[in-house]
Amino acid sequence: MTESPDAAELFKRATTATARTLAGDDEAEVVFSADTPGLAQKRIRLPHPARGLPEADRALIRGAADAAGLRLRFHDAKLFRAHRPASGLAQQIYEALEQARCEALGTEALPGVGRNIAAVLDERCRRQGYGQAESRAQVPLHDAMRFLAHEALSGQKLQGAALRAAGIWRGWVEEKIGPHLGGLPRLLDNQEKFASEARRLLRQMQLDFPGMPENEEDDGATAPQAADSPQQGGDDEAGDDGGAQTRKQAAGESMKDAEGGVTAGEGQEQDSPDMGETSAAREDFDGGDDDARAAEGGAALTVYAPYTTAFDEVVGAETLCPPEELQRLRAQLDAQLRHYQGVVARLANRLQRRLLAQQARSFDFDQEEGLLDAARLSRVVVDPSAPLSFKVERETEFRDTVVSLLIDNSGSMRGRPITLAAITADILARTLERCGVKVEILGFTTRAWKGGKSREAWLRAGKPPSPGRLNDLRHVIYKGAETPWRRARRNLGLMLREGLLKENIDGEALLWAWRRLLARREDRRILMVISDGAPVDDATLSVNPGSYLEDHLRQVIGGIEADGGIELAAIGIGHDVRRYYARAVTITDAEQLGGTVMGQLAELFEIQ
Repeated sequence: MTESPDAAELFKRATTATARTLAGDDEAEVVFSADTPGLAQKRIRLPHPARGLPEADRALIRGAADAAGLRLRFHDAKLFRAHRPASGLAQQIYEALEQARCEALGTEALPGVGRNIAAVLDERCRRQGYGQAESRAQVPLHDAMRFLAHEALSGQKLQGAALRAAGIWRGWVEEKIGPHLGGLPRLLDNQEKFASEARRLLRQMQLDFPGMPENEEDDGATAPQAADSPQQGGDDEAGDDGGAQTRKQAAGESMKDAEGGVTAGEGQEQDSPDMGETSAAREDFDGGDDDARAAEGGAALTVYAPYTTAFDEVVGAETLCPPEELQRLRAQLDAQLRHYQGVVARLANRLQRRLLAQQARSFDFDQEEGLLDAARLSRVVVDPSAPLSFKVERETEFRDTVVSLLIDNSGSMRGRPITLAAITADILARTLERCGVKVEILGFTTRAWKGGKSREAWLRAGKPPSPGRLNDLRHVIYKGAETPWRRARRNLGLMLREGLLKENIDGEALLWAWRRLLARREDRRILMVISDGAPVDDATLSVNPGSYLEDHLRQVIGGIEADGGIELAAIGIGHDVRRYYARAVTITDAEQLGGTVMGQLAELFEIQ
């Protein structure tokens, strides 16, 4: 039966009131939109209810709202950050346990809340195909821990696909830490003790090290996403997308369990980038003996190297999509840009004034030779005996500049983040080009989920230990530095294409962009990274240390910053990336472009 618009509005009001009640905060903002569901500060973002208000959709929206409300009520962000592990996989599991704790506190008193959250978990399992999973490789450990924690902390029995996913890992987890997740069920009311116990369990699982530093940066604004809410869309690789999204964002600043399906889209295979067969970081930066060096807290830092580069590719955006689809995607991006025309105009004008002020022509007047000073000709008219006045142009101090924008094209950027990244790149490219600054726009992702041909080659070789990076890189050129924006503008729409966004290996992408800039002849070269968190690749992290990709990223960033030939900066989309980059800003909405990004660019383009 089709519901009236009034019924949909009534449902929204009821859901909003419930979320605020669970949060214990009447000031909490609840919005319904087509964007990725999430929780930032006191702003809960939920999906629009589908037409007709089917009961399944109601339960999913209620579950997302309930989980967000419980997170706001029971979660202390400072305590969370104080105990958060430093390594990627440990962070993912730590986040999953904390979310399960908040939900368990609510379901204990309100069984209906538990049913709503269970519906969200069931939908997530369905989309990820966990009902057909047969091995650990098909279920990320952090997802299994999410289900095991939900069962142990809330007392609710798992059903269907969630039970299967948890069962695949249950034996391994119990062998490491015993049944019932140690003492966690007894510590629900004390977040600090709960966090300490979670860290102890992670150490028992050999995923965390006693001496590893904890993250203490102030991410102030962004609270974790409250629920595993499904997205519209879906395809044969939907499950992989959702898992990577949750894992990566948890490994960054906080969990944002935004699930969604994407299709696999393979582009044309071209020559692989020159990554070499040895450690990329050691090839470019003299970092000493990697084998002898130790990570913070005594954890050995493994030498980074790809298992093979044979399947990596560098491709032009136009080769990954038919022209008519690129045009459609560009029109979709333009529709988003229309909402921010005021912001675009303000940013472009302010930045242009700032840059042109540095490039402004200036003159020395009253010279005996040079260009005739027309402004002083009146003196000759009044007094014909007065000598002609000349002016000489001073040499401008503004150096020839090129900017490279490197954009994270991973699955966790799907939805609003990648749209915001594309808008940011479009605005900056247009504005900088107008000011005579050359701009190139690059993207990085992988060709497949969970390994691709590189992993298949490793399996055929008998799974040799410590294989290194086990996925096929895909580096995309959206706009070359010599290509005018008007000719490349259509390519930016590719970022919105289903199937493009997969995993992300940031360290090698940074090296690729860095090498491209090194080949440029401009006096000043700036590399600006647009990302939403930590590097993540399922296949690589499943057979290497949990911080393998993150350690390499930090090493590459340190090398680029120490080298000094190229200026490095970062824009965090929804997540603070200052723990990686010395110079970084964070934006969560295009409205902030005029402030935060303007300030960053103004600092970068100061005359030195």
